[in-house]
Amino acid sequence: MKFTKMQGCGNDYVYVNCFEEKIEDRPALARFVSNRHFGIGSDGLICICPSMLADFQMDMYNLDGSQSQMCGNGIRCVGKYVYDHGMTAKREITVESHGVVKNLSLRPGADGRIEAVRVSMGAPELRPQFIPIAEHGSTFINKPVIVDGQEFFVTCLSVGNPHAVTFVDDVDHFDLEKWGPKFENHPLFPEKVNAEFVQVVDKNTLRMRVWERGCGETLACGTGATATMAAASLCGHVGLSATVQLRGGELFIEWDKKEDALYMTGPAVTVFDGELYL
Repeated sequence: MKFTKMQGCGNDYVYVNCFEEKIEDRPALARFVSNRHFGIGSDGLICICPSMLADFQMDMYNLDGSQSQMCGNGIRCVGKYVYDHGMTAKREITVESHGVVKNLSLRPGADGRIEAVRVSMGAPELRPQFIPIAEHGSTFINKPVIVDGQEFFVTCLSVGNPHAVTFVDDVDHFDLEKWGPKFENHPLFPEKVNAEFVQVVDKNTLRMRVWERGCGETLACGTGATATMAAASLCGHVGLSATVQLRGGELFIEWDKKEDALYMTGPAVTVFDGELYL
């Protein structure tokens, strides 16, 4: 089986062209390739497939084999893959992920290969029952949540998958290994949650660490960065755009209120191509 390893801000996945390759058990393959000792090493598996709704479909699995609805860093790399591999000549494409179609603008570098991608992430979902969280009301913005006896003020939203954003004073020294799993498995979140812990640097800059459900801490999370900027805007920390600093790089997030659409712009990088003997 041929594969390509790619990364966006250090969020790395193994990509397989399922126009050409057939995978019998995708969750099992995701667990195998993600293993950094016995497999390839990645945050998960992304299969690039035909779609009835868009130009391409992204079928994504976390390193534990669980399926994921959406990944901002992952979908940017899908855009780079299909263009660089001659599967499309268009620089404006659509990609379906879990039944939702995203619009991608592909930005080539001097060598003609794609080096950055802007993704329309759609409108943030703020209604608790659709995030989902086990809470009533119209929104869940900056509300207290007791986690293992400690109170945190949390903003919850979905940008294709559920996020809980918490603002902290010093994110670099925040004990993510302790609190990440407790947030992920909190009873407030019936489908678990991606937990972002965020430091406000200034009105234009946010610094974030993320604990992703099914993965643990990753170097970056595109949907998490998008959710973080939206939450920071809702809480009055930033305006309608900000640079989000992640451990693996930076993403620029904009919120077009006229369209009620969030946009994410960031890098997409090919690490290497290979062939796996299954």
